[in-house]
Amino acid sequence: MAHSIRDIATALAAEAEGDLDLVISRACEPSAAGAGDLALAMDPRYGDGIAKGKAQAALLWPGADWRALGLKAAIFAPRGRLAMAGLTVLLDEGPDIAPGLHPMAVIDPTAEIGAGAAIGPFVTIGAGVRIGARARIASHVSIAKGAQIGDDALILQGVRIGAGVKIGHRFICQPGAVIGADGFSFVTPEKSGVEEIRGTLGKRDAIRPQSWTRIHSLGAVSLGDDIEIGANVTIDRGTIRDTTIGSGTKLDNLVHIGHNVQIGRDCLLCAQVGIAGSARIGDRVVMAGQCGVNDNIFVGDDVICGGASKVFTNAPAGRVLLGYPAVKMENHIEMQKALRRLPRMASRVTEIEKAISLLRSTE
Repeated sequence: MAHSIRDIATALAAEAEGDLDLVISRACEPSAAGAGDLALAMDPRYGDGIAKGKAQAALLWPGADWRALGLKAAIFAPRGRLAMAGLTVLLDEGPDIAPGLHPMAVIDPTAEIGAGAAIGPFVTIGAGVRIGARARIASHVSIAKGAQIGDDALILQGVRIGAGVKIGHRFICQPGAVIGADGFSFVTPEKSGVEEIRGTLGKRDAIRPQSWTRIHSLGAVSLGDDIEIGANVTIDRGTIRDTTIGSGTKLDNLVHIGHNVQIGRDCLLCAQVGIAGSARIGDRVVMAGQCGVNDNIFVGDDVICGGASKVFTNAPAGRVLLGYPAVKMENHIEMQKALRRLPRMASRVTEIEKAISLLRSTE
């Protein structure tokens, strides 16, 4: 994947100086870069690393003195991570999936496969499935009856897509994800202990043996366009209506989405986030790693949740949350400050009690 500095700068809509015909084959951290690499130093903090490597060209911060850094060429990135996005697209060769249908794939004769598809070995595609143009499907993927997938999908090894699942265009799915498994939904013939506790917030009249009856999942999963799903993500199908995720939303590895959940557009859910059944998540919501959301609550548009926050009640739009239970970030910080003061306060209370006891003994 060799490219000239001129071609890279043009692709990034960025300014470049020096020998623009210089060719690089990969991107690299500055200290490890070789003569054919593009060193990535989009912040002055990383400039010193260039001297430790052998790079002749680098992606630099605006105004950097590339000649003083010993380079022959430079590209300037006003917004480093945005430039990284464009650069990685340019240099990514993508998975090695041969064009056409592999002879060891099993495809139902009623399935419709779009033009230009590349489908690897041991893929199984069920009856009535519709897959759009230019799909790339790696080995050991299974797509169940009646699923629909839009154009330009990239579905990697071992993904499982359940019956009736609907997926939009430009879908990217990392290995091992499961989309459209049954929801975790059970009920007891009598009122369960869980229901009782929810009503009383702690009090139990009696503890009785209970058996769970399964509620089947009749809904499916519906995903919009430009959605990315990380490795080993699980998205449960709805009980009656579909579990839905809006266009542009990205799910990191090991995220779990429960049955009937509705997630809006352009959300970002980081690793190990869990959304319980029937929760509703607005647009552009960001949840850092290990956040949890209670069932049947609403998280408004543009909410940001810090790492490991646990959201138990409705969150209004635009709120920044942190903690367990999640509260406004500024409140959480004050609570933590107060918590750190407790040992000192306890010592002072002990001293006061001793002083009072001493005074009483001398009366």
